[in-house]
Amino acid sequence: MYKLLKKALTVLMLFWGVMVVQAQIQPKVKAKADKTQIKIGEQIRYNIEVEVDSSTFVSFPEGQTFMPMEVVEATPIDSSRIQERLNLIRTYWLTQFDSGSYIVPPQKIVINQKPFYTDSLRIEITTVEVDTLKQALYDIKPMMEVTKTNSDWMKLLFLFIGIVVVALLVYWFFFRKKPMTEEEKMAQLPPFERAIIELKNLEQSRYLIQSQHKEYYSQLTNIVRAYLEEEVHISALESTTDELITKLEVLQETGNLKLEPGTISNFKSVLQKADLVKFAKSKPEISVAENDRKIIEEVVVKTKEALPEPDEEELLKTEVYKELLAKRKHRRKIAIVVGSILGAIVITFGATTAYYGFTYVKDTIIRNETKLLLEGDWIMSDYGYPPTHIETPKVLVREEDQISDVVKHDIHTHQLFSHGNIRDGFYLAVSVTTFSKDATFDIEKTVKSSMDRFTRLGSRNMIVKEEEVNTLSGKKGIKMFGTMVIENSKKQPRQVGYTVLSFVENSAFQQVIFVYDADDSYVDKIIERTLQSLDFKQE
Repeated sequence: MYKLLKKALTVLMLFWGVMVVQAQIQPKVKAKADKTQIKIGEQIRYNIEVEVDSSTFVSFPEGQTFMPMEVVEATPIDSSRIQERLNLIRTYWLTQFDSGSYIVPPQKIVINQKPFYTDSLRIEITTVEVDTLKQALYDIKPMMEVTKTNSDWMKLLFLFIGIVVVALLVYWFFFRKKPMTEEEKMAQLPPFERAIIELKNLEQSRYLIQSQHKEYYSQLTNIVRAYLEEEVHISALESTTDELITKLEVLQETGNLKLEPGTISNFKSVLQKADLVKFAKSKPEISVAENDRKIIEEVVVKTKEALPEPDEEELLKTEVYKELLAKRKHRRKIAIVVGSILGAIVITFGATTAYYGFTYVKDTIIRNETKLLLEGDWIMSDYGYPPTHIETPKVLVREEDQISDVVKHDIHTHQLFSHGNIRDGFYLAVSVTTFSKDATFDIEKTVKSSMDRFTRLGSRNMIVKEEEVNTLSGKKGIKMFGTMVIENSKKQPRQVGYTVLSFVENSAFQQVIFVYDADDSYVDKIIERTLQSLDFKQE
C-alpha cells in the first residue's frame, strides 16, 4: 500500500511539473480596440498584449500592416513583470478617411521565430453629420487650372544669373560710355586746337632744362607736321624739310594757301635747325629754342587763317563721311556682340557636351519627351480595384479597352488607365482585371492573351523575351519585353520597344505597360523607378 501511494505521488509530481513548464513556456497573445465605431478622421486605440517568458524574443507588427486602416502612430513597447513572466503591450493609433465597414486583418506577432496571430476586428467608419438648417449650402465651384510648379527652379535661377552676367559684360565692354583718357580727349579736338595745346604743353616741359634738345625739336616738328597733314592735306610727316617747303610754296603760288613769304621762310629756318639738332647733335641756346617754338605756333596760326573756308559741298562730304564712319562703328559693335554671344553659346555647348554627353545636351535643347517625363514631378497614386499603388511621371486617365476573346468570358471587371498615345511617342498604362469566381485562372495564358492588344494594332516583326521580375515590396511577376513594328497615326511604320509587367495580387491580374521608341535611352530609368514604387494594396 505504501509503495502504491509512493508511485501515485511521483506521477502526480511529474504531471504538476509538466503543467508548470507548459504554463511557463506557452505565450499568450491578445488584441483589443477601445472602440469599434468612429467618425471619419477619428482615431482608434488598438492594443496588442503579449505574455511570455522573460527569455523570449518578441517581434511586433511594423509599418502599414493594418490596411485598410492607416497607422497614425505606434508607441514604444511597454513592459511589466508578472512573477516569472513578462507582459508586453504595444499601442497603435489607427484611422480612416473614407466611410464604410472595414476589417482590421489579423496581425502577426513573431515569438521565438514562431508566428502568432490576433483575431480580425470589424470597424465602422461613419460620416460627419451636417446640420443643413444651420450650415448654408453652396454650389460646387468650377474647376480651376493650377499652374504646375517647376522643380528645376535652381537651374532656371542659374540660367537667369548667367544671362544677366553676359548682358552686363557685353554692356561694360561694348556699349558703356567709357571715360576718355587725356590722349583720347586730345584726339577728339580739332587739329588747330590740338596743335596749340600740344605746343603749350611743350613749353611747360623740362626738355630744355635737362638738355634734351633732340626730344624737344622732334616733338616740335611732329606737332606742326601733323597739323599740316590734317588741315592742309599734304603728306608732311614723311616729307623732308625741302619737300615740305616746296609743297607749301606750290600751294601759295596756286592760291590754295595764302601764306606770307616770311612765314614760310621762318618755318624753313626752324625745320633746318631741327635737322641739325636731330642728326648733327647741335644744341641751340634755350632762348633760341623757345623762340623757335613761338615761330612754329605762329606758323600754325597763320596757316589756319590762310586756309579757305570750306564750301557747302565740302561740308556735306564731311558730314556724309562722319555718318559713314558712325555706321561702320555701329556695325562693328553689333558684329562684336553677335560674335561674343555665338562664342558663348559654342563654349557653353562644348563644355556641357563634354560633361553630360552630346545626346543629353541635344535632348535638353529639343526637349525630348521621355527626358522631360523622367526629370519632371512624378505622382504617386492608386489605380483600379483592387488598387495598384504606383508612381508615374503623369496622372493616368481611365481609357476604354477591348478585351481578348480568349479570356473575355472569364473576366468580371477590367479597368485601364493610361498616358500618351501607343502609336506615337511614349505610352504608359496600368490595367487591373478581376475574374469570375468559377473561372479557371492561368497566368501564362492570361499574360499571352494580353499581348493581343499589340496584334490588334497591326504589329509585326514582334520579338518577345520573358523573365521574372520582383518589386521592392517583394511581389513577384512576369516581365515580357522586346521590339515590334507598328504604324503611327500617319500610317508610317515605327520601330518601338515594349515592356509589360504582369502580377497576380489580391485575386486580381494587374499589368503595367510601356511602349516607347526602340532607341530611347531614358525609358529604362522610367521603368526602373516605376517598378521600385509598385505595390498592391489590400481592400
